Parts: sequence; C-alpha cells; structure tokens
Amino acid sequence: MPIGNLKHQINRLPKQPGVYLYANRAGDTIYIGKARTLRDRVRSYTTAYGTNPRMDALLQEIAELEVIVTDSVVEALALENHLIKQRSPKYNVLLRDDKNYSYLQLTTNESCPRVLVARRVERDGAFYAGPFLPTRLARKTMSLTHRLFGIRSCNEVITGRRGRPCLEYDIKRCIAPCVS
Repeated sequence: MPIGNLKHQINRLPKQPGVYLYANRAGDTIYIGKARTLRDRVRSYTTAYGTNPRMDALLQEIAELEVIVTDSVVEALALENHLIKQRSPKYNVLLRDDKNYSYLQLTTNESCPRVLVARRVERDGAFYAGPFLPTRLARKTMSLTHRLFGIRSCNEVITGRRGRPCLEYDIKRCIAPCVS
C-alpha cells in the first residue's frame, strides 16, 4: 500500500485504544501492534518512512490495514500478545517466543489457597489478576500479598499432620495451615 493510501485511511481511524494489524498482498499478517490512540500510532508510521531500513521494508510490504478497538490499553496489550502468538507475524520478533505476560493466580481448588505467578490464564476455577509488566511487578505484588494477608507461599500439600510450623509462620508471614 503506498504511503499516500495509508495516510488516507488514517483520518478514518478512531482515537481509541486498540490493536492494528498490517497484512501483505497475500493477506498474511506481517505486523501487529497496540496503541493508546489508534489514529496517532498508525500515523507515526507514515512520518517514520526513510528513517530506518527495517521500517521502510515493513511500510513497502503493507497492503492492508485492520484495526480492532478495545475498551482499554491493558486489553489492547493482552490482545496484541495473543494475536502475535497466534499469527507469528514476520516483523514481530520480540513477542513471538513462548513467554506470556505474567498474572497473579489465587488458587481456589485447595483447602488453603495460595497466590502464585502464572504465565497464562487457565480455565481451572482460579481467580486471575493481570497482566503484569514486567514479571518483577507480579512477583513483588505476590510477595506483598503473602506479607499482608498471611496467605501461604509454600507448595506443600496441606494435610494438617505436620508437627511444627514452617519458617514463614515463625516470621509472621503465614498462618500455618500445615499444622492445624
């Protein structure tokens, strides 16, 4: 798609958060991106022409533009991640690996729940919060949750037969469900 055609489409784009997809003539998705404001983000590509050989190659290959409006930037972030994993566009190299954004998982299928860092949301009945970027933020939040609420941090199966509470109980970070 010549830059002029892309510029013409830009004026019709919404000023909302979302995901944009560029496709080549064969209809293959070649790049997926997210935006706080779709119109402004897509417009930024037209001003970048001639500044970077990789960007120029992408712009010359674009034949089609598709946008998906989302309710929030966080939703756009999650959708972008999902679509990149699903379609593997050739110009998205950073998110194509097998890593996902981090979530906090509150287990609900155990007699004494735990808070864990999870890489994907599963349909297992647990409560999930996130996504967190970077993963360090998820780990800090998990640690804070353990300290403030006394939610256990161990991976032990709770039978109630343990003779002595763990170290976490001794330092007042756990309510010792393993002994009672």
